[in-house]
Amino acid sequence: MDYTETAMGLIAGAGDSRSDCMEAIEAARCSNFKQAHALLEKATQAMVETHDTQTQLIRDEMSGNAHAVSLLMVHAQDHLNLALIMRDIAEEFVAVYERLYRLEGKSC
Repeated sequence: MDYTETAMGLIAGAGDSRSDCMEAIEAARCSNFKQAHALLEKATQAMVETHDTQTQLIRDEMSGNAHAVSLLMVHAQDHLNLALIMRDIAEEFVAVYERLYRLEGKSC
C-alpha cells in the first residue's frame, strides 16, 4: 500500500470509528444500551486496526524508511486523534445515560 492509500485508510478507519461512537451515544440516549455497547466495541475494533497502521508507519520511520510529511498525513493523524478522543467521550456518555436511566427510568 502506498503512502497516500495509507493516509486515506487512516482517515476512513478513524471516520468509521467516530461514526460508530456517535451512533452509540444516540442508542444510549434512547436506552438501547446493548446496541450502544456493541457500537462502542465496533468503534474500538476500527481504532485498533487504524492504530496498527499508525504504529507500522512509526516503525518504518524508525528503521530509516521515513516518508516526507504531507498535509494528507497530518490530516489523517488529526482524524485519528479526534476518533480516539471521541471514543473516550462516547464511553462516558453511554455510562452517564445508563446511570440516568437507572435513576429516572426514562428514555426517548
